[in-house]
Amino acid sequence: MLADRTTLAQFLIEQRRHHPDASGDLNGLILDVAFACKAISKRVAQGALGGVLGAADRTNVQGEAQQKLDVLANELFLRANEWGGYVAGMVSEEMDEPYFVPAQYPRGKYLLVFDPLDGSSNIDVNVAVGSIFSILRAPHPGVDATAEDYLQPGTEQVCAGYAIYGPSTMLVLTVGTGVHGFTLEPQLGEFILTHPSIRLPATASEFAINASNRRFWEPAVERYVDECLAGRTGPRAKDFNMRWVASLVAEAHRILTRGGVFLYPRDSKDPAKPGRLRLLYEANPVAFLVEQAGGAASTGWGQVLEVVPGGLHQRIALIFGVTEEVERIERYHREHNERAFDSPLYGTRGLFRATAV
Repeated sequence: MLADRTTLAQFLIEQRRHHPDASGDLNGLILDVAFACKAISKRVAQGALGGVLGAADRTNVQGEAQQKLDVLANELFLRANEWGGYVAGMVSEEMDEPYFVPAQYPRGKYLLVFDPLDGSSNIDVNVAVGSIFSILRAPHPGVDATAEDYLQPGTEQVCAGYAIYGPSTMLVLTVGTGVHGFTLEPQLGEFILTHPSIRLPATASEFAINASNRRFWEPAVERYVDECLAGRTGPRAKDFNMRWVASLVAEAHRILTRGGVFLYPRDSKDPAKPGRLRLLYEANPVAFLVEQAGGAASTGWGQVLEVVPGGLHQRIALIFGVTEEVERIERYHREHNERAFDSPLYGTRGLFRATAV
């Protein structure tokens, strides 16, 4: 049955053949990441039977309550990737500071940043969750990476991807030559290429946003959503469906599979934060994937991948999907991000005065 199928290892070997001078370290690192995702998939699938549901009675650096699976997934990522000699260090959503490779293992030439279990608030209700990762070159190969070494714009990524743990487990990744999806064959324990050369459709009929935050939106976002909701009789002259899963991996996978646009914009709910999603290990890898699939990713004001991080856990606004929709939202930010509101808080001298991020 699998005679005409390509495994992840075979795919990576074929990619490496286009670069005869490559050492194979990147392939090795990706396979170690894939191993961690297989292990996490198994534990997620066990659910209550594995005793992994519920809170871990601790918080992460963002002040978010950790789930038991958050902690377990983080440990699985660290154990799978610390020993191979491919990384000079790692950064995770679940750790305050960079992780140093134990002294007994060699340091490599790459940096691995990851969100070990995105969407963990959905675990207890059995909704799809996932892992997100990004690989960067270490500025100083062979030695422990410093925090500053990770502060590279998304344009410097050499690989990015995610695993989604749903009805089937899939690994979706890019090494800069398009986006490819691999489905886990559970009997063999192998990721098999099932979705080669994923491309976003040219047009969209769906958008994803957390509508409960409407009262905090900027005028540009409110205008875009209102036009979509107006349907055929509105200025867009077409009907849109609205989606929201509260899992970035699930949202990204749906958009890569059938198109649409995702918005987690800057808002006034917490004015001190320029966005909600983390730049290094959420926004950047998703943006890299989406752009490699022919889409676009923006802060609302410019390309996500060009933003130079100011900190390991920096947050940012993220809008991604079909290019024409992302460009429309950017245009609304430039042209329509001031509006007179009844409340003085939202007047032209209030929080919603247009400023670039």
